[in-house]
Amino acid sequence: MEQNELYPIFLKLHNLNVLIVGGGNVGLEKLSFLLKSSPNANVEVVAPNFHLEIKVLAEKHPSVTLTKSKFKKKMLKKRHMVIACTDDLKVNKKVYDLSRKRYLICNIADTPDLCDYYLGGIVTKGNVKIAISTNGKSPTTAKRLREFFEEVIPEDINKMVENLNEYRKTLKGNFEDKVRRMNEITDSLKNKG
Repeated sequence: MEQNELYPIFLKLHNLNVLIVGGGNVGLEKLSFLLKSSPNANVEVVAPNFHLEIKVLAEKHPSVTLTKSKFKKKMLKKRHMVIACTDDLKVNKKVYDLSRKRYLICNIADTPDLCDYYLGGIVTKGNVKIAISTNGKSPTTAKRLREFFEEVIPEDINKMVENLNEYRKTLKGNFEDKVRRMNEITDSLKNKG
């Protein structure tokens, strides 16, 4: 049976520099996705022209800059992560190849073989965030799972997280003792349903 070998991480995009190459519909989708989860993400979008909605998003998010230009190799300097989503496959492949030479993680839209990462489904309820991946096989399944989790996770889960964080600060003892106490308190969560 095939297995998902992706390693999930949660990036602090306000501390990183993201480059999106492409200003059309797919560029809009990628930028919207990043900003929905990380409204203060540092993103530069590079394209000869921009979808109107990208301009609107950039106006609402001061951490987003738009550069009206064709992609140039020097644009990869001081980047951590790159997304290429132009309608020119040669440009996308060039972005990927140059990113790999610089050890930058790169995502080429709709081209799984040229992706170091995928942008999966995300559920956010306050401090709780769940990322969903189908290994790039079915974005529709990820979307349906996201909708499911948005319905079943209680709205007050953030209050629980904050209360447990305050409780954790009061615990004495070594690491194992603290883990044991937190496990005892949260054990009832797995039995709800």
